[in-house]
Amino acid sequence: MEQPPVPPKSESELAREICLRQLAVRPRTRAELAKVLARKEISDEVIAEVLDRYDEVGIIDDAAFARAWVSSRHHGRGLARRALANELRQRGVDADVASEALETLDEDEEAATARALVDRKLRAATGTPDQIFRRLVGMLARKGYPAGVAIRAVKDALAARDAEAAEFADQIDADALADQEGGALT
Repeated sequence: MEQPPVPPKSESELAREICLRQLAVRPRTRAELAKVLARKEISDEVIAEVLDRYDEVGIIDDAAFARAWVSSRHHGRGLARRALANELRQRGVDADVASEALETLDEDEEAATARALVDRKLRAATGTPDQIFRRLVGMLARKGYPAGVAIRAVKDALAARDAEAAEFADQIDADALADQEGGALT
């Protein structure tokens, strides 16, 4: 039995299907969807029309995306506000929307997360206290933590580790070091 011929899809239908396939994989920002549609050679007018409609009905919501991204990446990967802001910017989230989502993280929570990351890494760390200190501060810097937060978290963790590490930690002036090396770490 022969199937009747399928009529060709309109550009709008094609754009909607592309968006839904993209959104089935993971939530996406409006900018990410627009980029995919442009790569598939969908016209700017149709991109705007489809994305406006998806915005209207709540299928895409950059503010909700940003809040979920911040929560997930902070708790899952331990990323700090600066790293999260960069990731949101790369995904095309508006700066005001990103700032609002980042406000959900407070300084105390960020410091606690930094300390938890250091404690976890410190269990397997080998080397002199100085080597461990530099390695752990570097790890936190790569995750976007400000120099002062990183240095204090590592200093406190080293002080609690053992006598040799505590002696080394006592010699560290976290505030002075953060001021001195802040440009290099941030």
